[in-house]
Amino acid sequence: MKKIEEYVRSIPDFPEPGIIFRDVTSILQDADGLRLAIDSMQECLNGVDVDVIVGTESRGFMFGVPIAYNLHKAFVPVRKKGKLPCETISQSYDLEYGSAEIEIHKDAVRPGQKVVIIDDLIATGGTVEAAVKLIEKLGGEVVKIVFLMELAGLNGREKLKGYNVDSVIRYEGK
Repeated sequence: MKKIEEYVRSIPDFPEPGIIFRDVTSILQDADGLRLAIDSMQECLNGVDVDVIVGTESRGFMFGVPIAYNLHKAFVPVRKKGKLPCETISQSYDLEYGSAEIEIHKDAVRPGQKVVIIDDLIATGGTVEAAVKLIEKLGGEVVKIVFLMELAGLNGREKLKGYNVDSVIRYEGK
């Protein structure tokens, strides 16, 4: 069987010159790659006491739901502002050019619940930092954060200091 890194398609000079885009769709399009990605991320949770899996929109859903299913845990989506139908709380965060806002249902995480956040990629860390703040506003405890890929050169882990962060694949560049 191939290593998970072999399923990632690297596209040079996208979205701008000098950037290497790490494409997760090439993993999703291969049954063995998809299974390996989910299994590898789930292995990062061995020994972790968790009540709820949270996934950030949208690729966090793709990996978070099967992990929640496999572990027989609830899944909670964190979505872009305006996408959730019930009462929500929101958190804004900075992007490279501007800002964005994400939301979670007010009743999605109960006080004291142990939460794992799943996402496909950590770059600058802003989205997941905002998700952590939402979970903590609701009284949840973030016990682990798992990414499939990490762009270490963008220092996203700095925003998540003090949390148990793991990534399956780590790229040193941006």
